[in-house]
Amino acid sequence: MKIFVFLFPQFNFSAPKEEAYFKMLSEDELLACRMKETHLRNKDKKGRLSLLLARSGSHENVSPEKKPPAKPNHIAPDMALRWGDSFEELLSHSDGVETFTKFLRTQFSEENIEFWLACEDFKTTESATKLQSKAKQIHAIFIDKEAPKEINIDHSTKSTIEKNILKPTRSCFDVAQNKIYSLMKRDCYPRFLTSDIYLNLTKRAGPPTMTRRRSRSFVFNERPEGTAAWL
Repeated sequence: MKIFVFLFPQFNFSAPKEEAYFKMLSEDELLACRMKETHLRNKDKKGRLSLLLARSGSHENVSPEKKPPAKPNHIAPDMALRWGDSFEELLSHSDGVETFTKFLRTQFSEENIEFWLACEDFKTTESATKLQSKAKQIHAIFIDKEAPKEINIDHSTKSTIEKNILKPTRSCFDVAQNKIYSLMKRDCYPRFLTSDIYLNLTKRAGPPTMTRRRSRSFVFNERPEGTAAWL
């Protein structure tokens, strides 16, 4: 018995384009072709499986949802305790500034410390060209009414700054910087010292919560007349 199998020129590079042709195969030949095709498919699947296993082995226990390991805390408790001595002591340490900034970020007021740091950098600028450039940047970021990180200062102070930056000196932001410093020291710093961020560094527990002790009542239903119940 002969079986007609139609083949197409795209699978036979020697055949003319757009011209179909056919070849007569016996049942044995057709079975052999099918077995060969099945073998090639199984071989291809094994190759893909091996490649997949090799890739998964090189990234063992890695999940896209797994969070990166937490950064180890390198701040010693005794160092953190020193930050509680004064606000000046806190800002004198780079780790203290970083931790305080982290706290302010949770309070949505990190613009205060960022402005203070920008002013500290500004006062060390010696080049007149850079002084002009930095003054405009500080004004655009923290002072301008459309500033993305506008600080909370009064209109009079803003107006004075806008005049000073036309010919900036290293002291043109001093008034605003001092006001923001006082705000952080008076309001933010005390809250920082009672925050979980700071208490976790110092290994101290927060203020104890007052719990009301439950009193027990002993009532004797059967008692002589004229006697009170024991409580």
